[in-house]
Amino acid sequence: MSKVLGILTQIRPEFDFSASDDFFEDGLLDSFDLVTLVSEIDQTYGVSIDGMDIVPANFANVPAIEALLVRNGVTP
Repeated sequence: MSKVLGILTQIRPEFDFSASDDFFEDGLLDSFDLVTLVSEIDQTYGVSIDGMDIVPANFANVPAIEALLVRNGVTP
């Protein structure tokens, strides 16, 4: 399991994130969860996500989150 998937599972253990292509559209995450996710990413990877990047499209699925991390200089 990737670190990103582990963080997601920690935030919302009742959902199977690996089966979703869009966490928000499928109702797995909401805006409050997004704030929690950004905070957990900051703590786990030591990277601060720019406010302009905190949009649902950048957190829609694991590949999108990992791409965001790469853009911020982190190897997921």
